[in-house]
Formats: sequence, C-alpha cells, structure tokens
Amino acid sequence: MTGSTSGIGKAIAVRLTSEGFTVVFHSRSSVDVGQQLASQYEDASYFQADLSNQDDAKSLIEQIASKYGRLDVLVNNAALTEVIDHSNLKAATPEIWRVLHEVNVISPWTLISEAEAMLKKASNDGITSCILNISSHAGVRPKGASIPYSVTKAALNHMTKLLALNLGPDIRVNAIAPGLVHTPMSKDWAAARELWATKAPMKRGAEPEEIAYVASMLINSSYLTGEIVLSDGGLNLT
Repeated sequence: MTGSTSGIGKAIAVRLTSEGFTVVFHSRSSVDVGQQLASQYEDASYFQADLSNQDDAKSLIEQIASKYGRLDVLVNNAALTEVIDHSNLKAATPEIWRVLHEVNVISPWTLISEAEAMLKKASNDGITSCILNISSHAGVRPKGASIPYSVTKAALNHMTKLLALNLGPDIRVNAIAPGLVHTPMSKDWAAARELWATKAPMKRGAEPEEIAYVASMLINSSYLTGEIVLSDGGLNLT
C-alpha cells in the first residue's frame, strides 16, 4: 500500500487491517509515522521508498517478497502534485512534467510489473488478486491542481483499463478517481472547498474513510475489473 501514512492511503490501509489483511505501510519520508502505524497492527510492516527512483520501487516489491512471500493486493496511492494555474503554461516546466510522470505513472507501472508474478501466484479459482490505483477526478474532467498532474492521472486511468484487459482473469485492476477529500494535503484548498460546497450535489468533499469504503468494495469484489470509480460527490454532473 504505497503512500499510506496519512490521508486516503492511511484510511484504506487501516480499513484493510480491520478486514483481516496483513498490510505493508509505505511512505517516502515519514518513517517514524510509518513504523508507529505498522506496530499497531498484527504482522504489519513499514518500508520506506522514494518512488521517483525506480530502483526504490523495485526494492519495495523485493522486500515484500522477502518478508511475506506473497502479495494478494497492490494499492498504488502514492502521488505527487504541483499547484499551477492552468493558464500559466510556462510555469508547467518540462522538469515538473517529468517528476510528476515519474511518480504518478512510471512508478505504478514498475510496482505492477514487479509484483505481477506474486499477484498471479496468489490468485486462485475462488479469489482473484487485484490492483487498485488511486487516481483523481482530474484525470476524468479538465480540472485539477495543474495540467501536468491531471494528465498523469488520465494516463493512470488508461493504464488501469489496459492492464485489466491483459491481466485478467487472474488479476483484477481497478481505480478510484476521488474529487476533493479532506486530508492534510487539501486543508488550504479554499477554492476547491467552495466549489464542492456550492456545486456538488453532496455539498461537501469526502472524508478519507469514505474513499476507503469504495476501495474495500473494489478489492473484495470477485468480478469487477477495468472500472474507474468516480468518487466526487456528484460534481461531475454539474
């Protein structure tokens, strides 16, 4: 479970532990928090990795294989964003495009390709293994913190569908595309909060636990694959 020491990732990880899953927590830098979280749950672990470095991404899967010898579910939640006005094209430099693409697109691909063999091995006639990618409504609609960020999430959505088509029936691949979620990262997003409060049918953003509920549903399903579940409180309808 990448990016799982706060926000959506933490909520999904905690929910999965409550359902009997053994969870591996991960972060890029919050090592103390990750180790403390892992200590609270039976057989859980924490591994640090900088997913802008593909060697680190490969090592993360190797550590899981070494410690547990199997992997039933891979949740790709870790991501980077950059706040840039969509009209300010020059501010979205090639360097920003590259670093966001590295973490938001290439690292999920690396993790999935490295984990494929373990996921296939864990799958059986009754229960399929699965991959869950945490995307964004910005990958579905022309919105988001920046154009480079939104494009990376659109790429992740299409990757999800292509992988579902090619990894089934042994491995299911789905994604969640949340809108505004009340996390530490979004606490200063006043414009987004106003948008959801006035335009979304639900009149608010989501709590992380509400996204974790959707994650649980997709992970525990034995049939759904290739789905991008837009979880934005109905803002997409406006």
